[in-house]
Amino acid sequence: MTLEQLRIFIAVAEREHLTRAAQALNLTQSAVSAAVAALEARYDVKLFDRIGRGIALTEAGRLFLPEARDVLTRAHEAEAALFDVAGALRGTLRLAASQTVGNYWLPEAMARFHQAWPGLGLSLDISNTERAAARVLAGEADIGIVEGQVDEPRLDQRRLTGDTMLLILPLGRAVPSTVAEWAAARFVVREAGSGTRLMLADHLKGMGLTLDAGNIVMELPSNEAVRTAVEAGAGLSLISALVANRAVRAGLLQGHDIGLPPRDFYVLRRRERGQTRAETALIAALGAG
Repeated sequence: MTLEQLRIFIAVAEREHLTRAAQALNLTQSAVSAAVAALEARYDVKLFDRIGRGIALTEAGRLFLPEARDVLTRAHEAEAALFDVAGALRGTLRLAASQTVGNYWLPEAMARFHQAWPGLGLSLDISNTERAAARVLAGEADIGIVEGQVDEPRLDQRRLTGDTMLLILPLGRAVPSTVAEWAAARFVVREAGSGTRLMLADHLKGMGLTLDAGNIVMELPSNEAVRTAVEAGAGLSLISALVANRAVRAGLLQGHDIGLPPRDFYVLRRRERGQTRAETALIAALGAG
């Protein structure tokens, strides 16, 4: 088997869809299908079941997936080690970021870094804080950049200047000013594992309240979806000023600073891994302390 076949298999397995995997890899669907078929034929094993327009991993595919990921991770680390010995900032750094960081803060920093080090590629996966940390721990990303610290001793965590959190409300809605008003409020939130959701839960906890099914009216997978739902009057939310400011300036919703401390971002790395020159250069460019 080839590393390219493994890369294609992993992309298909993660998306459970040939077309979406092909788009992510910038390949034709026929090339992706051929790579999967070649693996299945060579080892006489079925890796996927075709279900309508989608696909799902077979038991053999589920067993093979972590092994394939491990092989690609070791190959990536071997390449990085050779570039490091040669003193060359080349290859690709794999980044995993939470949504606010990945969509609103990191792209500009990546563009500046690429201008300074054009020979070094950067790839970025955006999910939430919990998933980004998991990708770093699993060796699927070299560096994570997330909102808030992660409770994981196996990760080295370095602080970055972060952002300001705003309470966003539909137009005409009053800002809660008492515990009773906060208790009566209804919230639009991100999914579990989101740093933004955790901050809202902590804010309510400080008043003796909980964030639960009783006051959550909507759970959405992205900051943009949360902001749009609040604009439509669904409820209140806590969100980064980086996400909210454009809509606030356009008069689509209200954004209020309710006195929460600034939220730091953090760079994550696995403690047991040596830090390459490329990683050192990127971390310095991000301004990590």
